[in-house]
Amino acid sequence: MVAPLKVGLAGLGTVGASVIRLVAEGKDQLAARCGRPIEIVAVTARTKGKDRGVDLSGIRWVDDPVMLARDPGIDVFVELMGGDGDPAKAAVEAALSAKKPVVTANKALLARHGFALAQLAEANNVGLNFEAAVAGGIPIIKALREGFAGNSFARVYGILNGTCNYILTRMEQEKLSFAECLKDAQRLGYAEADPTFDIEGFDTAQKLSILASIAFGTKVDADSIYVEGISSIDSADLMAADELGYRIKLLGVAVKTDTGIEQRVHPTMVPKDSAIAQVMGVTNAVTLDADGIAPITLVGPGAGGLATASAVVADIGDIARGAHVSPFGCATDSLTVAGKAPMQMHEGGYYIRLLAVDKPGTAAAIATRLAEQQISLESIVQRHLGTEGGKDARAVSGPVPVILITYATTEDAVRRALAAVKADQVISGEPQLIRIEKNR
Repeated sequence: MVAPLKVGLAGLGTVGASVIRLVAEGKDQLAARCGRPIEIVAVTARTKGKDRGVDLSGIRWVDDPVMLARDPGIDVFVELMGGDGDPAKAAVEAALSAKKPVVTANKALLARHGFALAQLAEANNVGLNFEAAVAGGIPIIKALREGFAGNSFARVYGILNGTCNYILTRMEQEKLSFAECLKDAQRLGYAEADPTFDIEGFDTAQKLSILASIAFGTKVDADSIYVEGISSIDSADLMAADELGYRIKLLGVAVKTDTGIEQRVHPTMVPKDSAIAQVMGVTNAVTLDADGIAPITLVGPGAGGLATASAVVADIGDIARGAHVSPFGCATDSLTVAGKAPMQMHEGGYYIRLLAVDKPGTAAAIATRLAEQQISLESIVQRHLGTEGGKDARAVSGPVPVILITYATTEDAVRRALAAVKADQVISGEPQLIRIEKNR
């Protein structure tokens, strides 16, 4: 009989406990599919005595994650502690140096140290698997790294943060404010007490950096990603998007351009008839644009104990089978430094919402500034605020909302035009700017 694969697991939060449960409940199926039994033989976490809702009897406790990583009694080390520093980093390095394959769900660690860790795994001829680090239960890493090994990618983009998608969905469907939806997301456990990392786009950026590396054969570079969050999105923007045939999503987008790899995270208008526009709530989705095939969208749960644990167990199963691929799809010495495509050179359509001062010459001033930057408009919508007490509401409420949809132009041109419009003092407050991502 083939000897079991002995697993050491560091981190017993929701995902870690779910991994133990899945392995225990599916042991016969796993053995049949992987060609050998899989056993979790040792664990570690911050506290030992806590009730985690799973049976830990018969599983050895190790006090220190680095000691567990080096433990001669394990064959593979699973890191579910999180964070881009120690103890996660030290433990993963210890396991790889001890020639033990590693499975991790730690996007922060990979975004910061992925290339160095991949080099270490390669030097010791062991695997570094991280399917659970991006989009939870969606097998996007395997799809990019193995399923499309023969394809060249033009664009990879997706909804990579369930918290933001949940908030935008509620705002759109229930006409609620951002603050109301965020508070509800926190109550339901979808958002942290400090939600900044999610709602300002940093979580999405870390995940995008990993996807871009695999898709384009480049070194992970999270610092080169342009990042905007969703806190500036107003119900007026969602209503306008709906009327214009769009839906607003927080997207992570990586595009191959003539000047380099453009990586950006920001609220985006997507056509309602696109597959990604149909993805609502906490669900994630990733769309792949590759040569030789029509765009493919993978949709599924992006977080949660069981969804993430299923990806972890799948990675363990690959190790049990003896499957071994380069962490980022090709050898580290062939990964290139991504030429950063400046955001100012981004080309596409734009949604612009202005509060135009209601006085003669305002419209002409705005049109002139756009024309100076050679920006053509697809549509112009002026929001009439209705009447109040029988009077023209514009006389009561001041500035008039004006919505502009541009044809393809550059980020630099739009920024220059809006700066000039603001300097002309024909608008009130800051313009709202949302990029439009078209189907290809």
